[in-house]
Amino acid sequence: MRQQITKIKGLTVNVEIVEVSQADKNGGILCYVAAIYIQAHGSAEKRLVRKSRLPGAAAELKREIQRDGLRAFYKLTA
Repeated sequence: MRQQITKIKGLTVNVEIVEVSQADKNGGILCYVAAIYIQAHGSAEKRLVRKSRLPGAAAELKREIQRDGLRAFYKLTA
């Protein structure tokens, strides 16, 4: 089982993407879960905003943030 955590720092909130995946010996995906959390600056509390079982969900969010900048964060906090 492999876990990858990606942290994206914003001006008012931080976004944390936790991806957990497991593959068989041939490289096929057995399990994939991506959870996206938002954490306000100065707070220890994280809020789950999106959960996906589709491989590539975290990469899609990263592209949205690179393309839209702050607007992508507004979609998550609304």
